[in-house]
Amino acid sequence: MSIAVLLTNVTVISDFLPVIAALYNYRRLDSTLRLMALFCVLSIIPDLVGLITTYLNIVYNSLILIHLFDIMAAAFFTLIYQRAFYKPIFKKMTLIFGITALLALIFNVTFIESIWSYPSVSNTILSVLLIILSLVYFYELLSRQEFTYIEKQGMFWINSGVLFYYAITIFLFMLYKKMSDADRPNYYMMQSVMNIIANLIFSVGLLCKPQNHKTH
Repeated sequence: MSIAVLLTNVTVISDFLPVIAALYNYRRLDSTLRLMALFCVLSIIPDLVGLITTYLNIVYNSLILIHLFDIMAAAFFTLIYQRAFYKPIFKKMTLIFGITALLALIFNVTFIESIWSYPSVSNTILSVLLIILSLVYFYELLSRQEFTYIEKQGMFWINSGVLFYYAITIFLFMLYKKMSDADRPNYYMMQSVMNIIANLIFSVGLLCKPQNHKTH
């Protein structure tokens, strides 16, 4: 078994870890983390379909699923961050940025990148949106006038996973169409590694217990 195939298999397995964590800790999850849990469930579909069709030698174009995933991710994370932010200005900013990104994704798949081609532009748009939202969330979290153990907050880990994954893979997305066919297997392996690590981080977040906040 090649390293690429091994990483693909491990990636699909890792997709189930946040779901298992969410099911185990479901009663303690707030509405924001439950929304994240639902996103993790739906995120399994593209990778699982790709793995099954590969093993069954079914030839089909899976790129449409990636386009749909990008649109779904933009919608879900817009709702997740809109709920997670405390300040009204950041909530409004999230809606504006999220709706703009969604429109850009739909425009891209309609007029620029075909649903049958790799969504390099869509992935880049989604990455920019989530990098901005995750950085703003860290800013708000660290500037709050409350004493709290941020490492025990579920959303801290979710946000860390988002920033980690998209801050690194954005460069892969931007350069994808400039890669040669020989380089693309390395791209997929790198993306698989990032996906596995992000799933582990998301799992930690979904296992966190609610924390009581104390003012100074």
